Amino acid sequence: MKAPAIKKLRRKLAANQPVYGLWITLESPSITEMAVALGLEWVVIDAEHGHLDWKEILEHVRAAVRSDTVVLVRVAELGSGLIKRALDIGADGVVVPWIRSAAEVRRAVEFARYPPEGVRGIGAERATAWGRCMAQHVEEANRDILVVPIIETVEAGRSVAQLCQVPGVEILFLGPADYSSTAGYAGQWEGPGVAAELLKIKDQIRSVGKHCGIAATGKEDLLRRRDQGFTVLGLGSDTGFLLRALSGALEALGRESRIEPDLSPPGSGPPNP
Repeated sequence: MKAPAIKKLRRKLAANQPVYGLWITLESPSITEMAVALGLEWVVIDAEHGHLDWKEILEHVRAAVRSDTVVLVRVAELGSGLIKRALDIGADGVVVPWIRSAAEVRRAVEFARYPPEGVRGIGAERATAWGRCMAQHVEEANRDILVVPIIETVEAGRSVAQLCQVPGVEILFLGPADYSSTAGYAGQWEGPGVAAELLKIKDQIRSVGKHCGIAATGKEDLLRRRDQGFTVLGLGSDTGFLLRALSGALEALGRESRIEPDLSPPGSGPPNP
């Protein structure tokens, strides 16, 4: 954990300065090194979706040591073991998906903090300098660890006022695609009416002094989200940037860049009955 980096991020947010980050889904720690070199304030390592294992997550965390880039790990689900492990390897905080109630937010905070504030077990791992700095780490972790819930269900959106009241939470992310799914528009980034609902949720979060994060889908969307008052802005994901660049190059050459979800070879057609 890098307490100075977390404090620097908090100072920027307190001054109402947007903080920019990258969503990481690919294995190479060079991606995090690039984010650090470019001066991004944060990265999220996505351990909910995709195929990153703990060794690869650790390499991403290592790529940001002694930097001002805050490293968050999005765990697969709300669970003490997953949160503890992400923090033990040195993450600066966790992003917790599919949060639906204030009770779940309180559990997430408890899982991230040591007693008496929480229920996190103490281990002789990277976070405690392999057991050499237990007292210092416990104090810093209980004060500085970031716990970031994602509002990605209609149920959570209706409970946003209660979510914001939970001590220990200062940033909440919005997940448009899953929110759209629970609103009855599965497969859409923002289904009918969802964009307006998310902006209302963002306004509620900001009205009580909390910060609201969202991932942009492109440069134009990034500028729009900034102007809408989002303060924790994801520039995009590593795969998104790569695919946009590849697609643009192929289209410049006059080649189609469409991708299908079917993993069969192109032109193979449907299987024989």
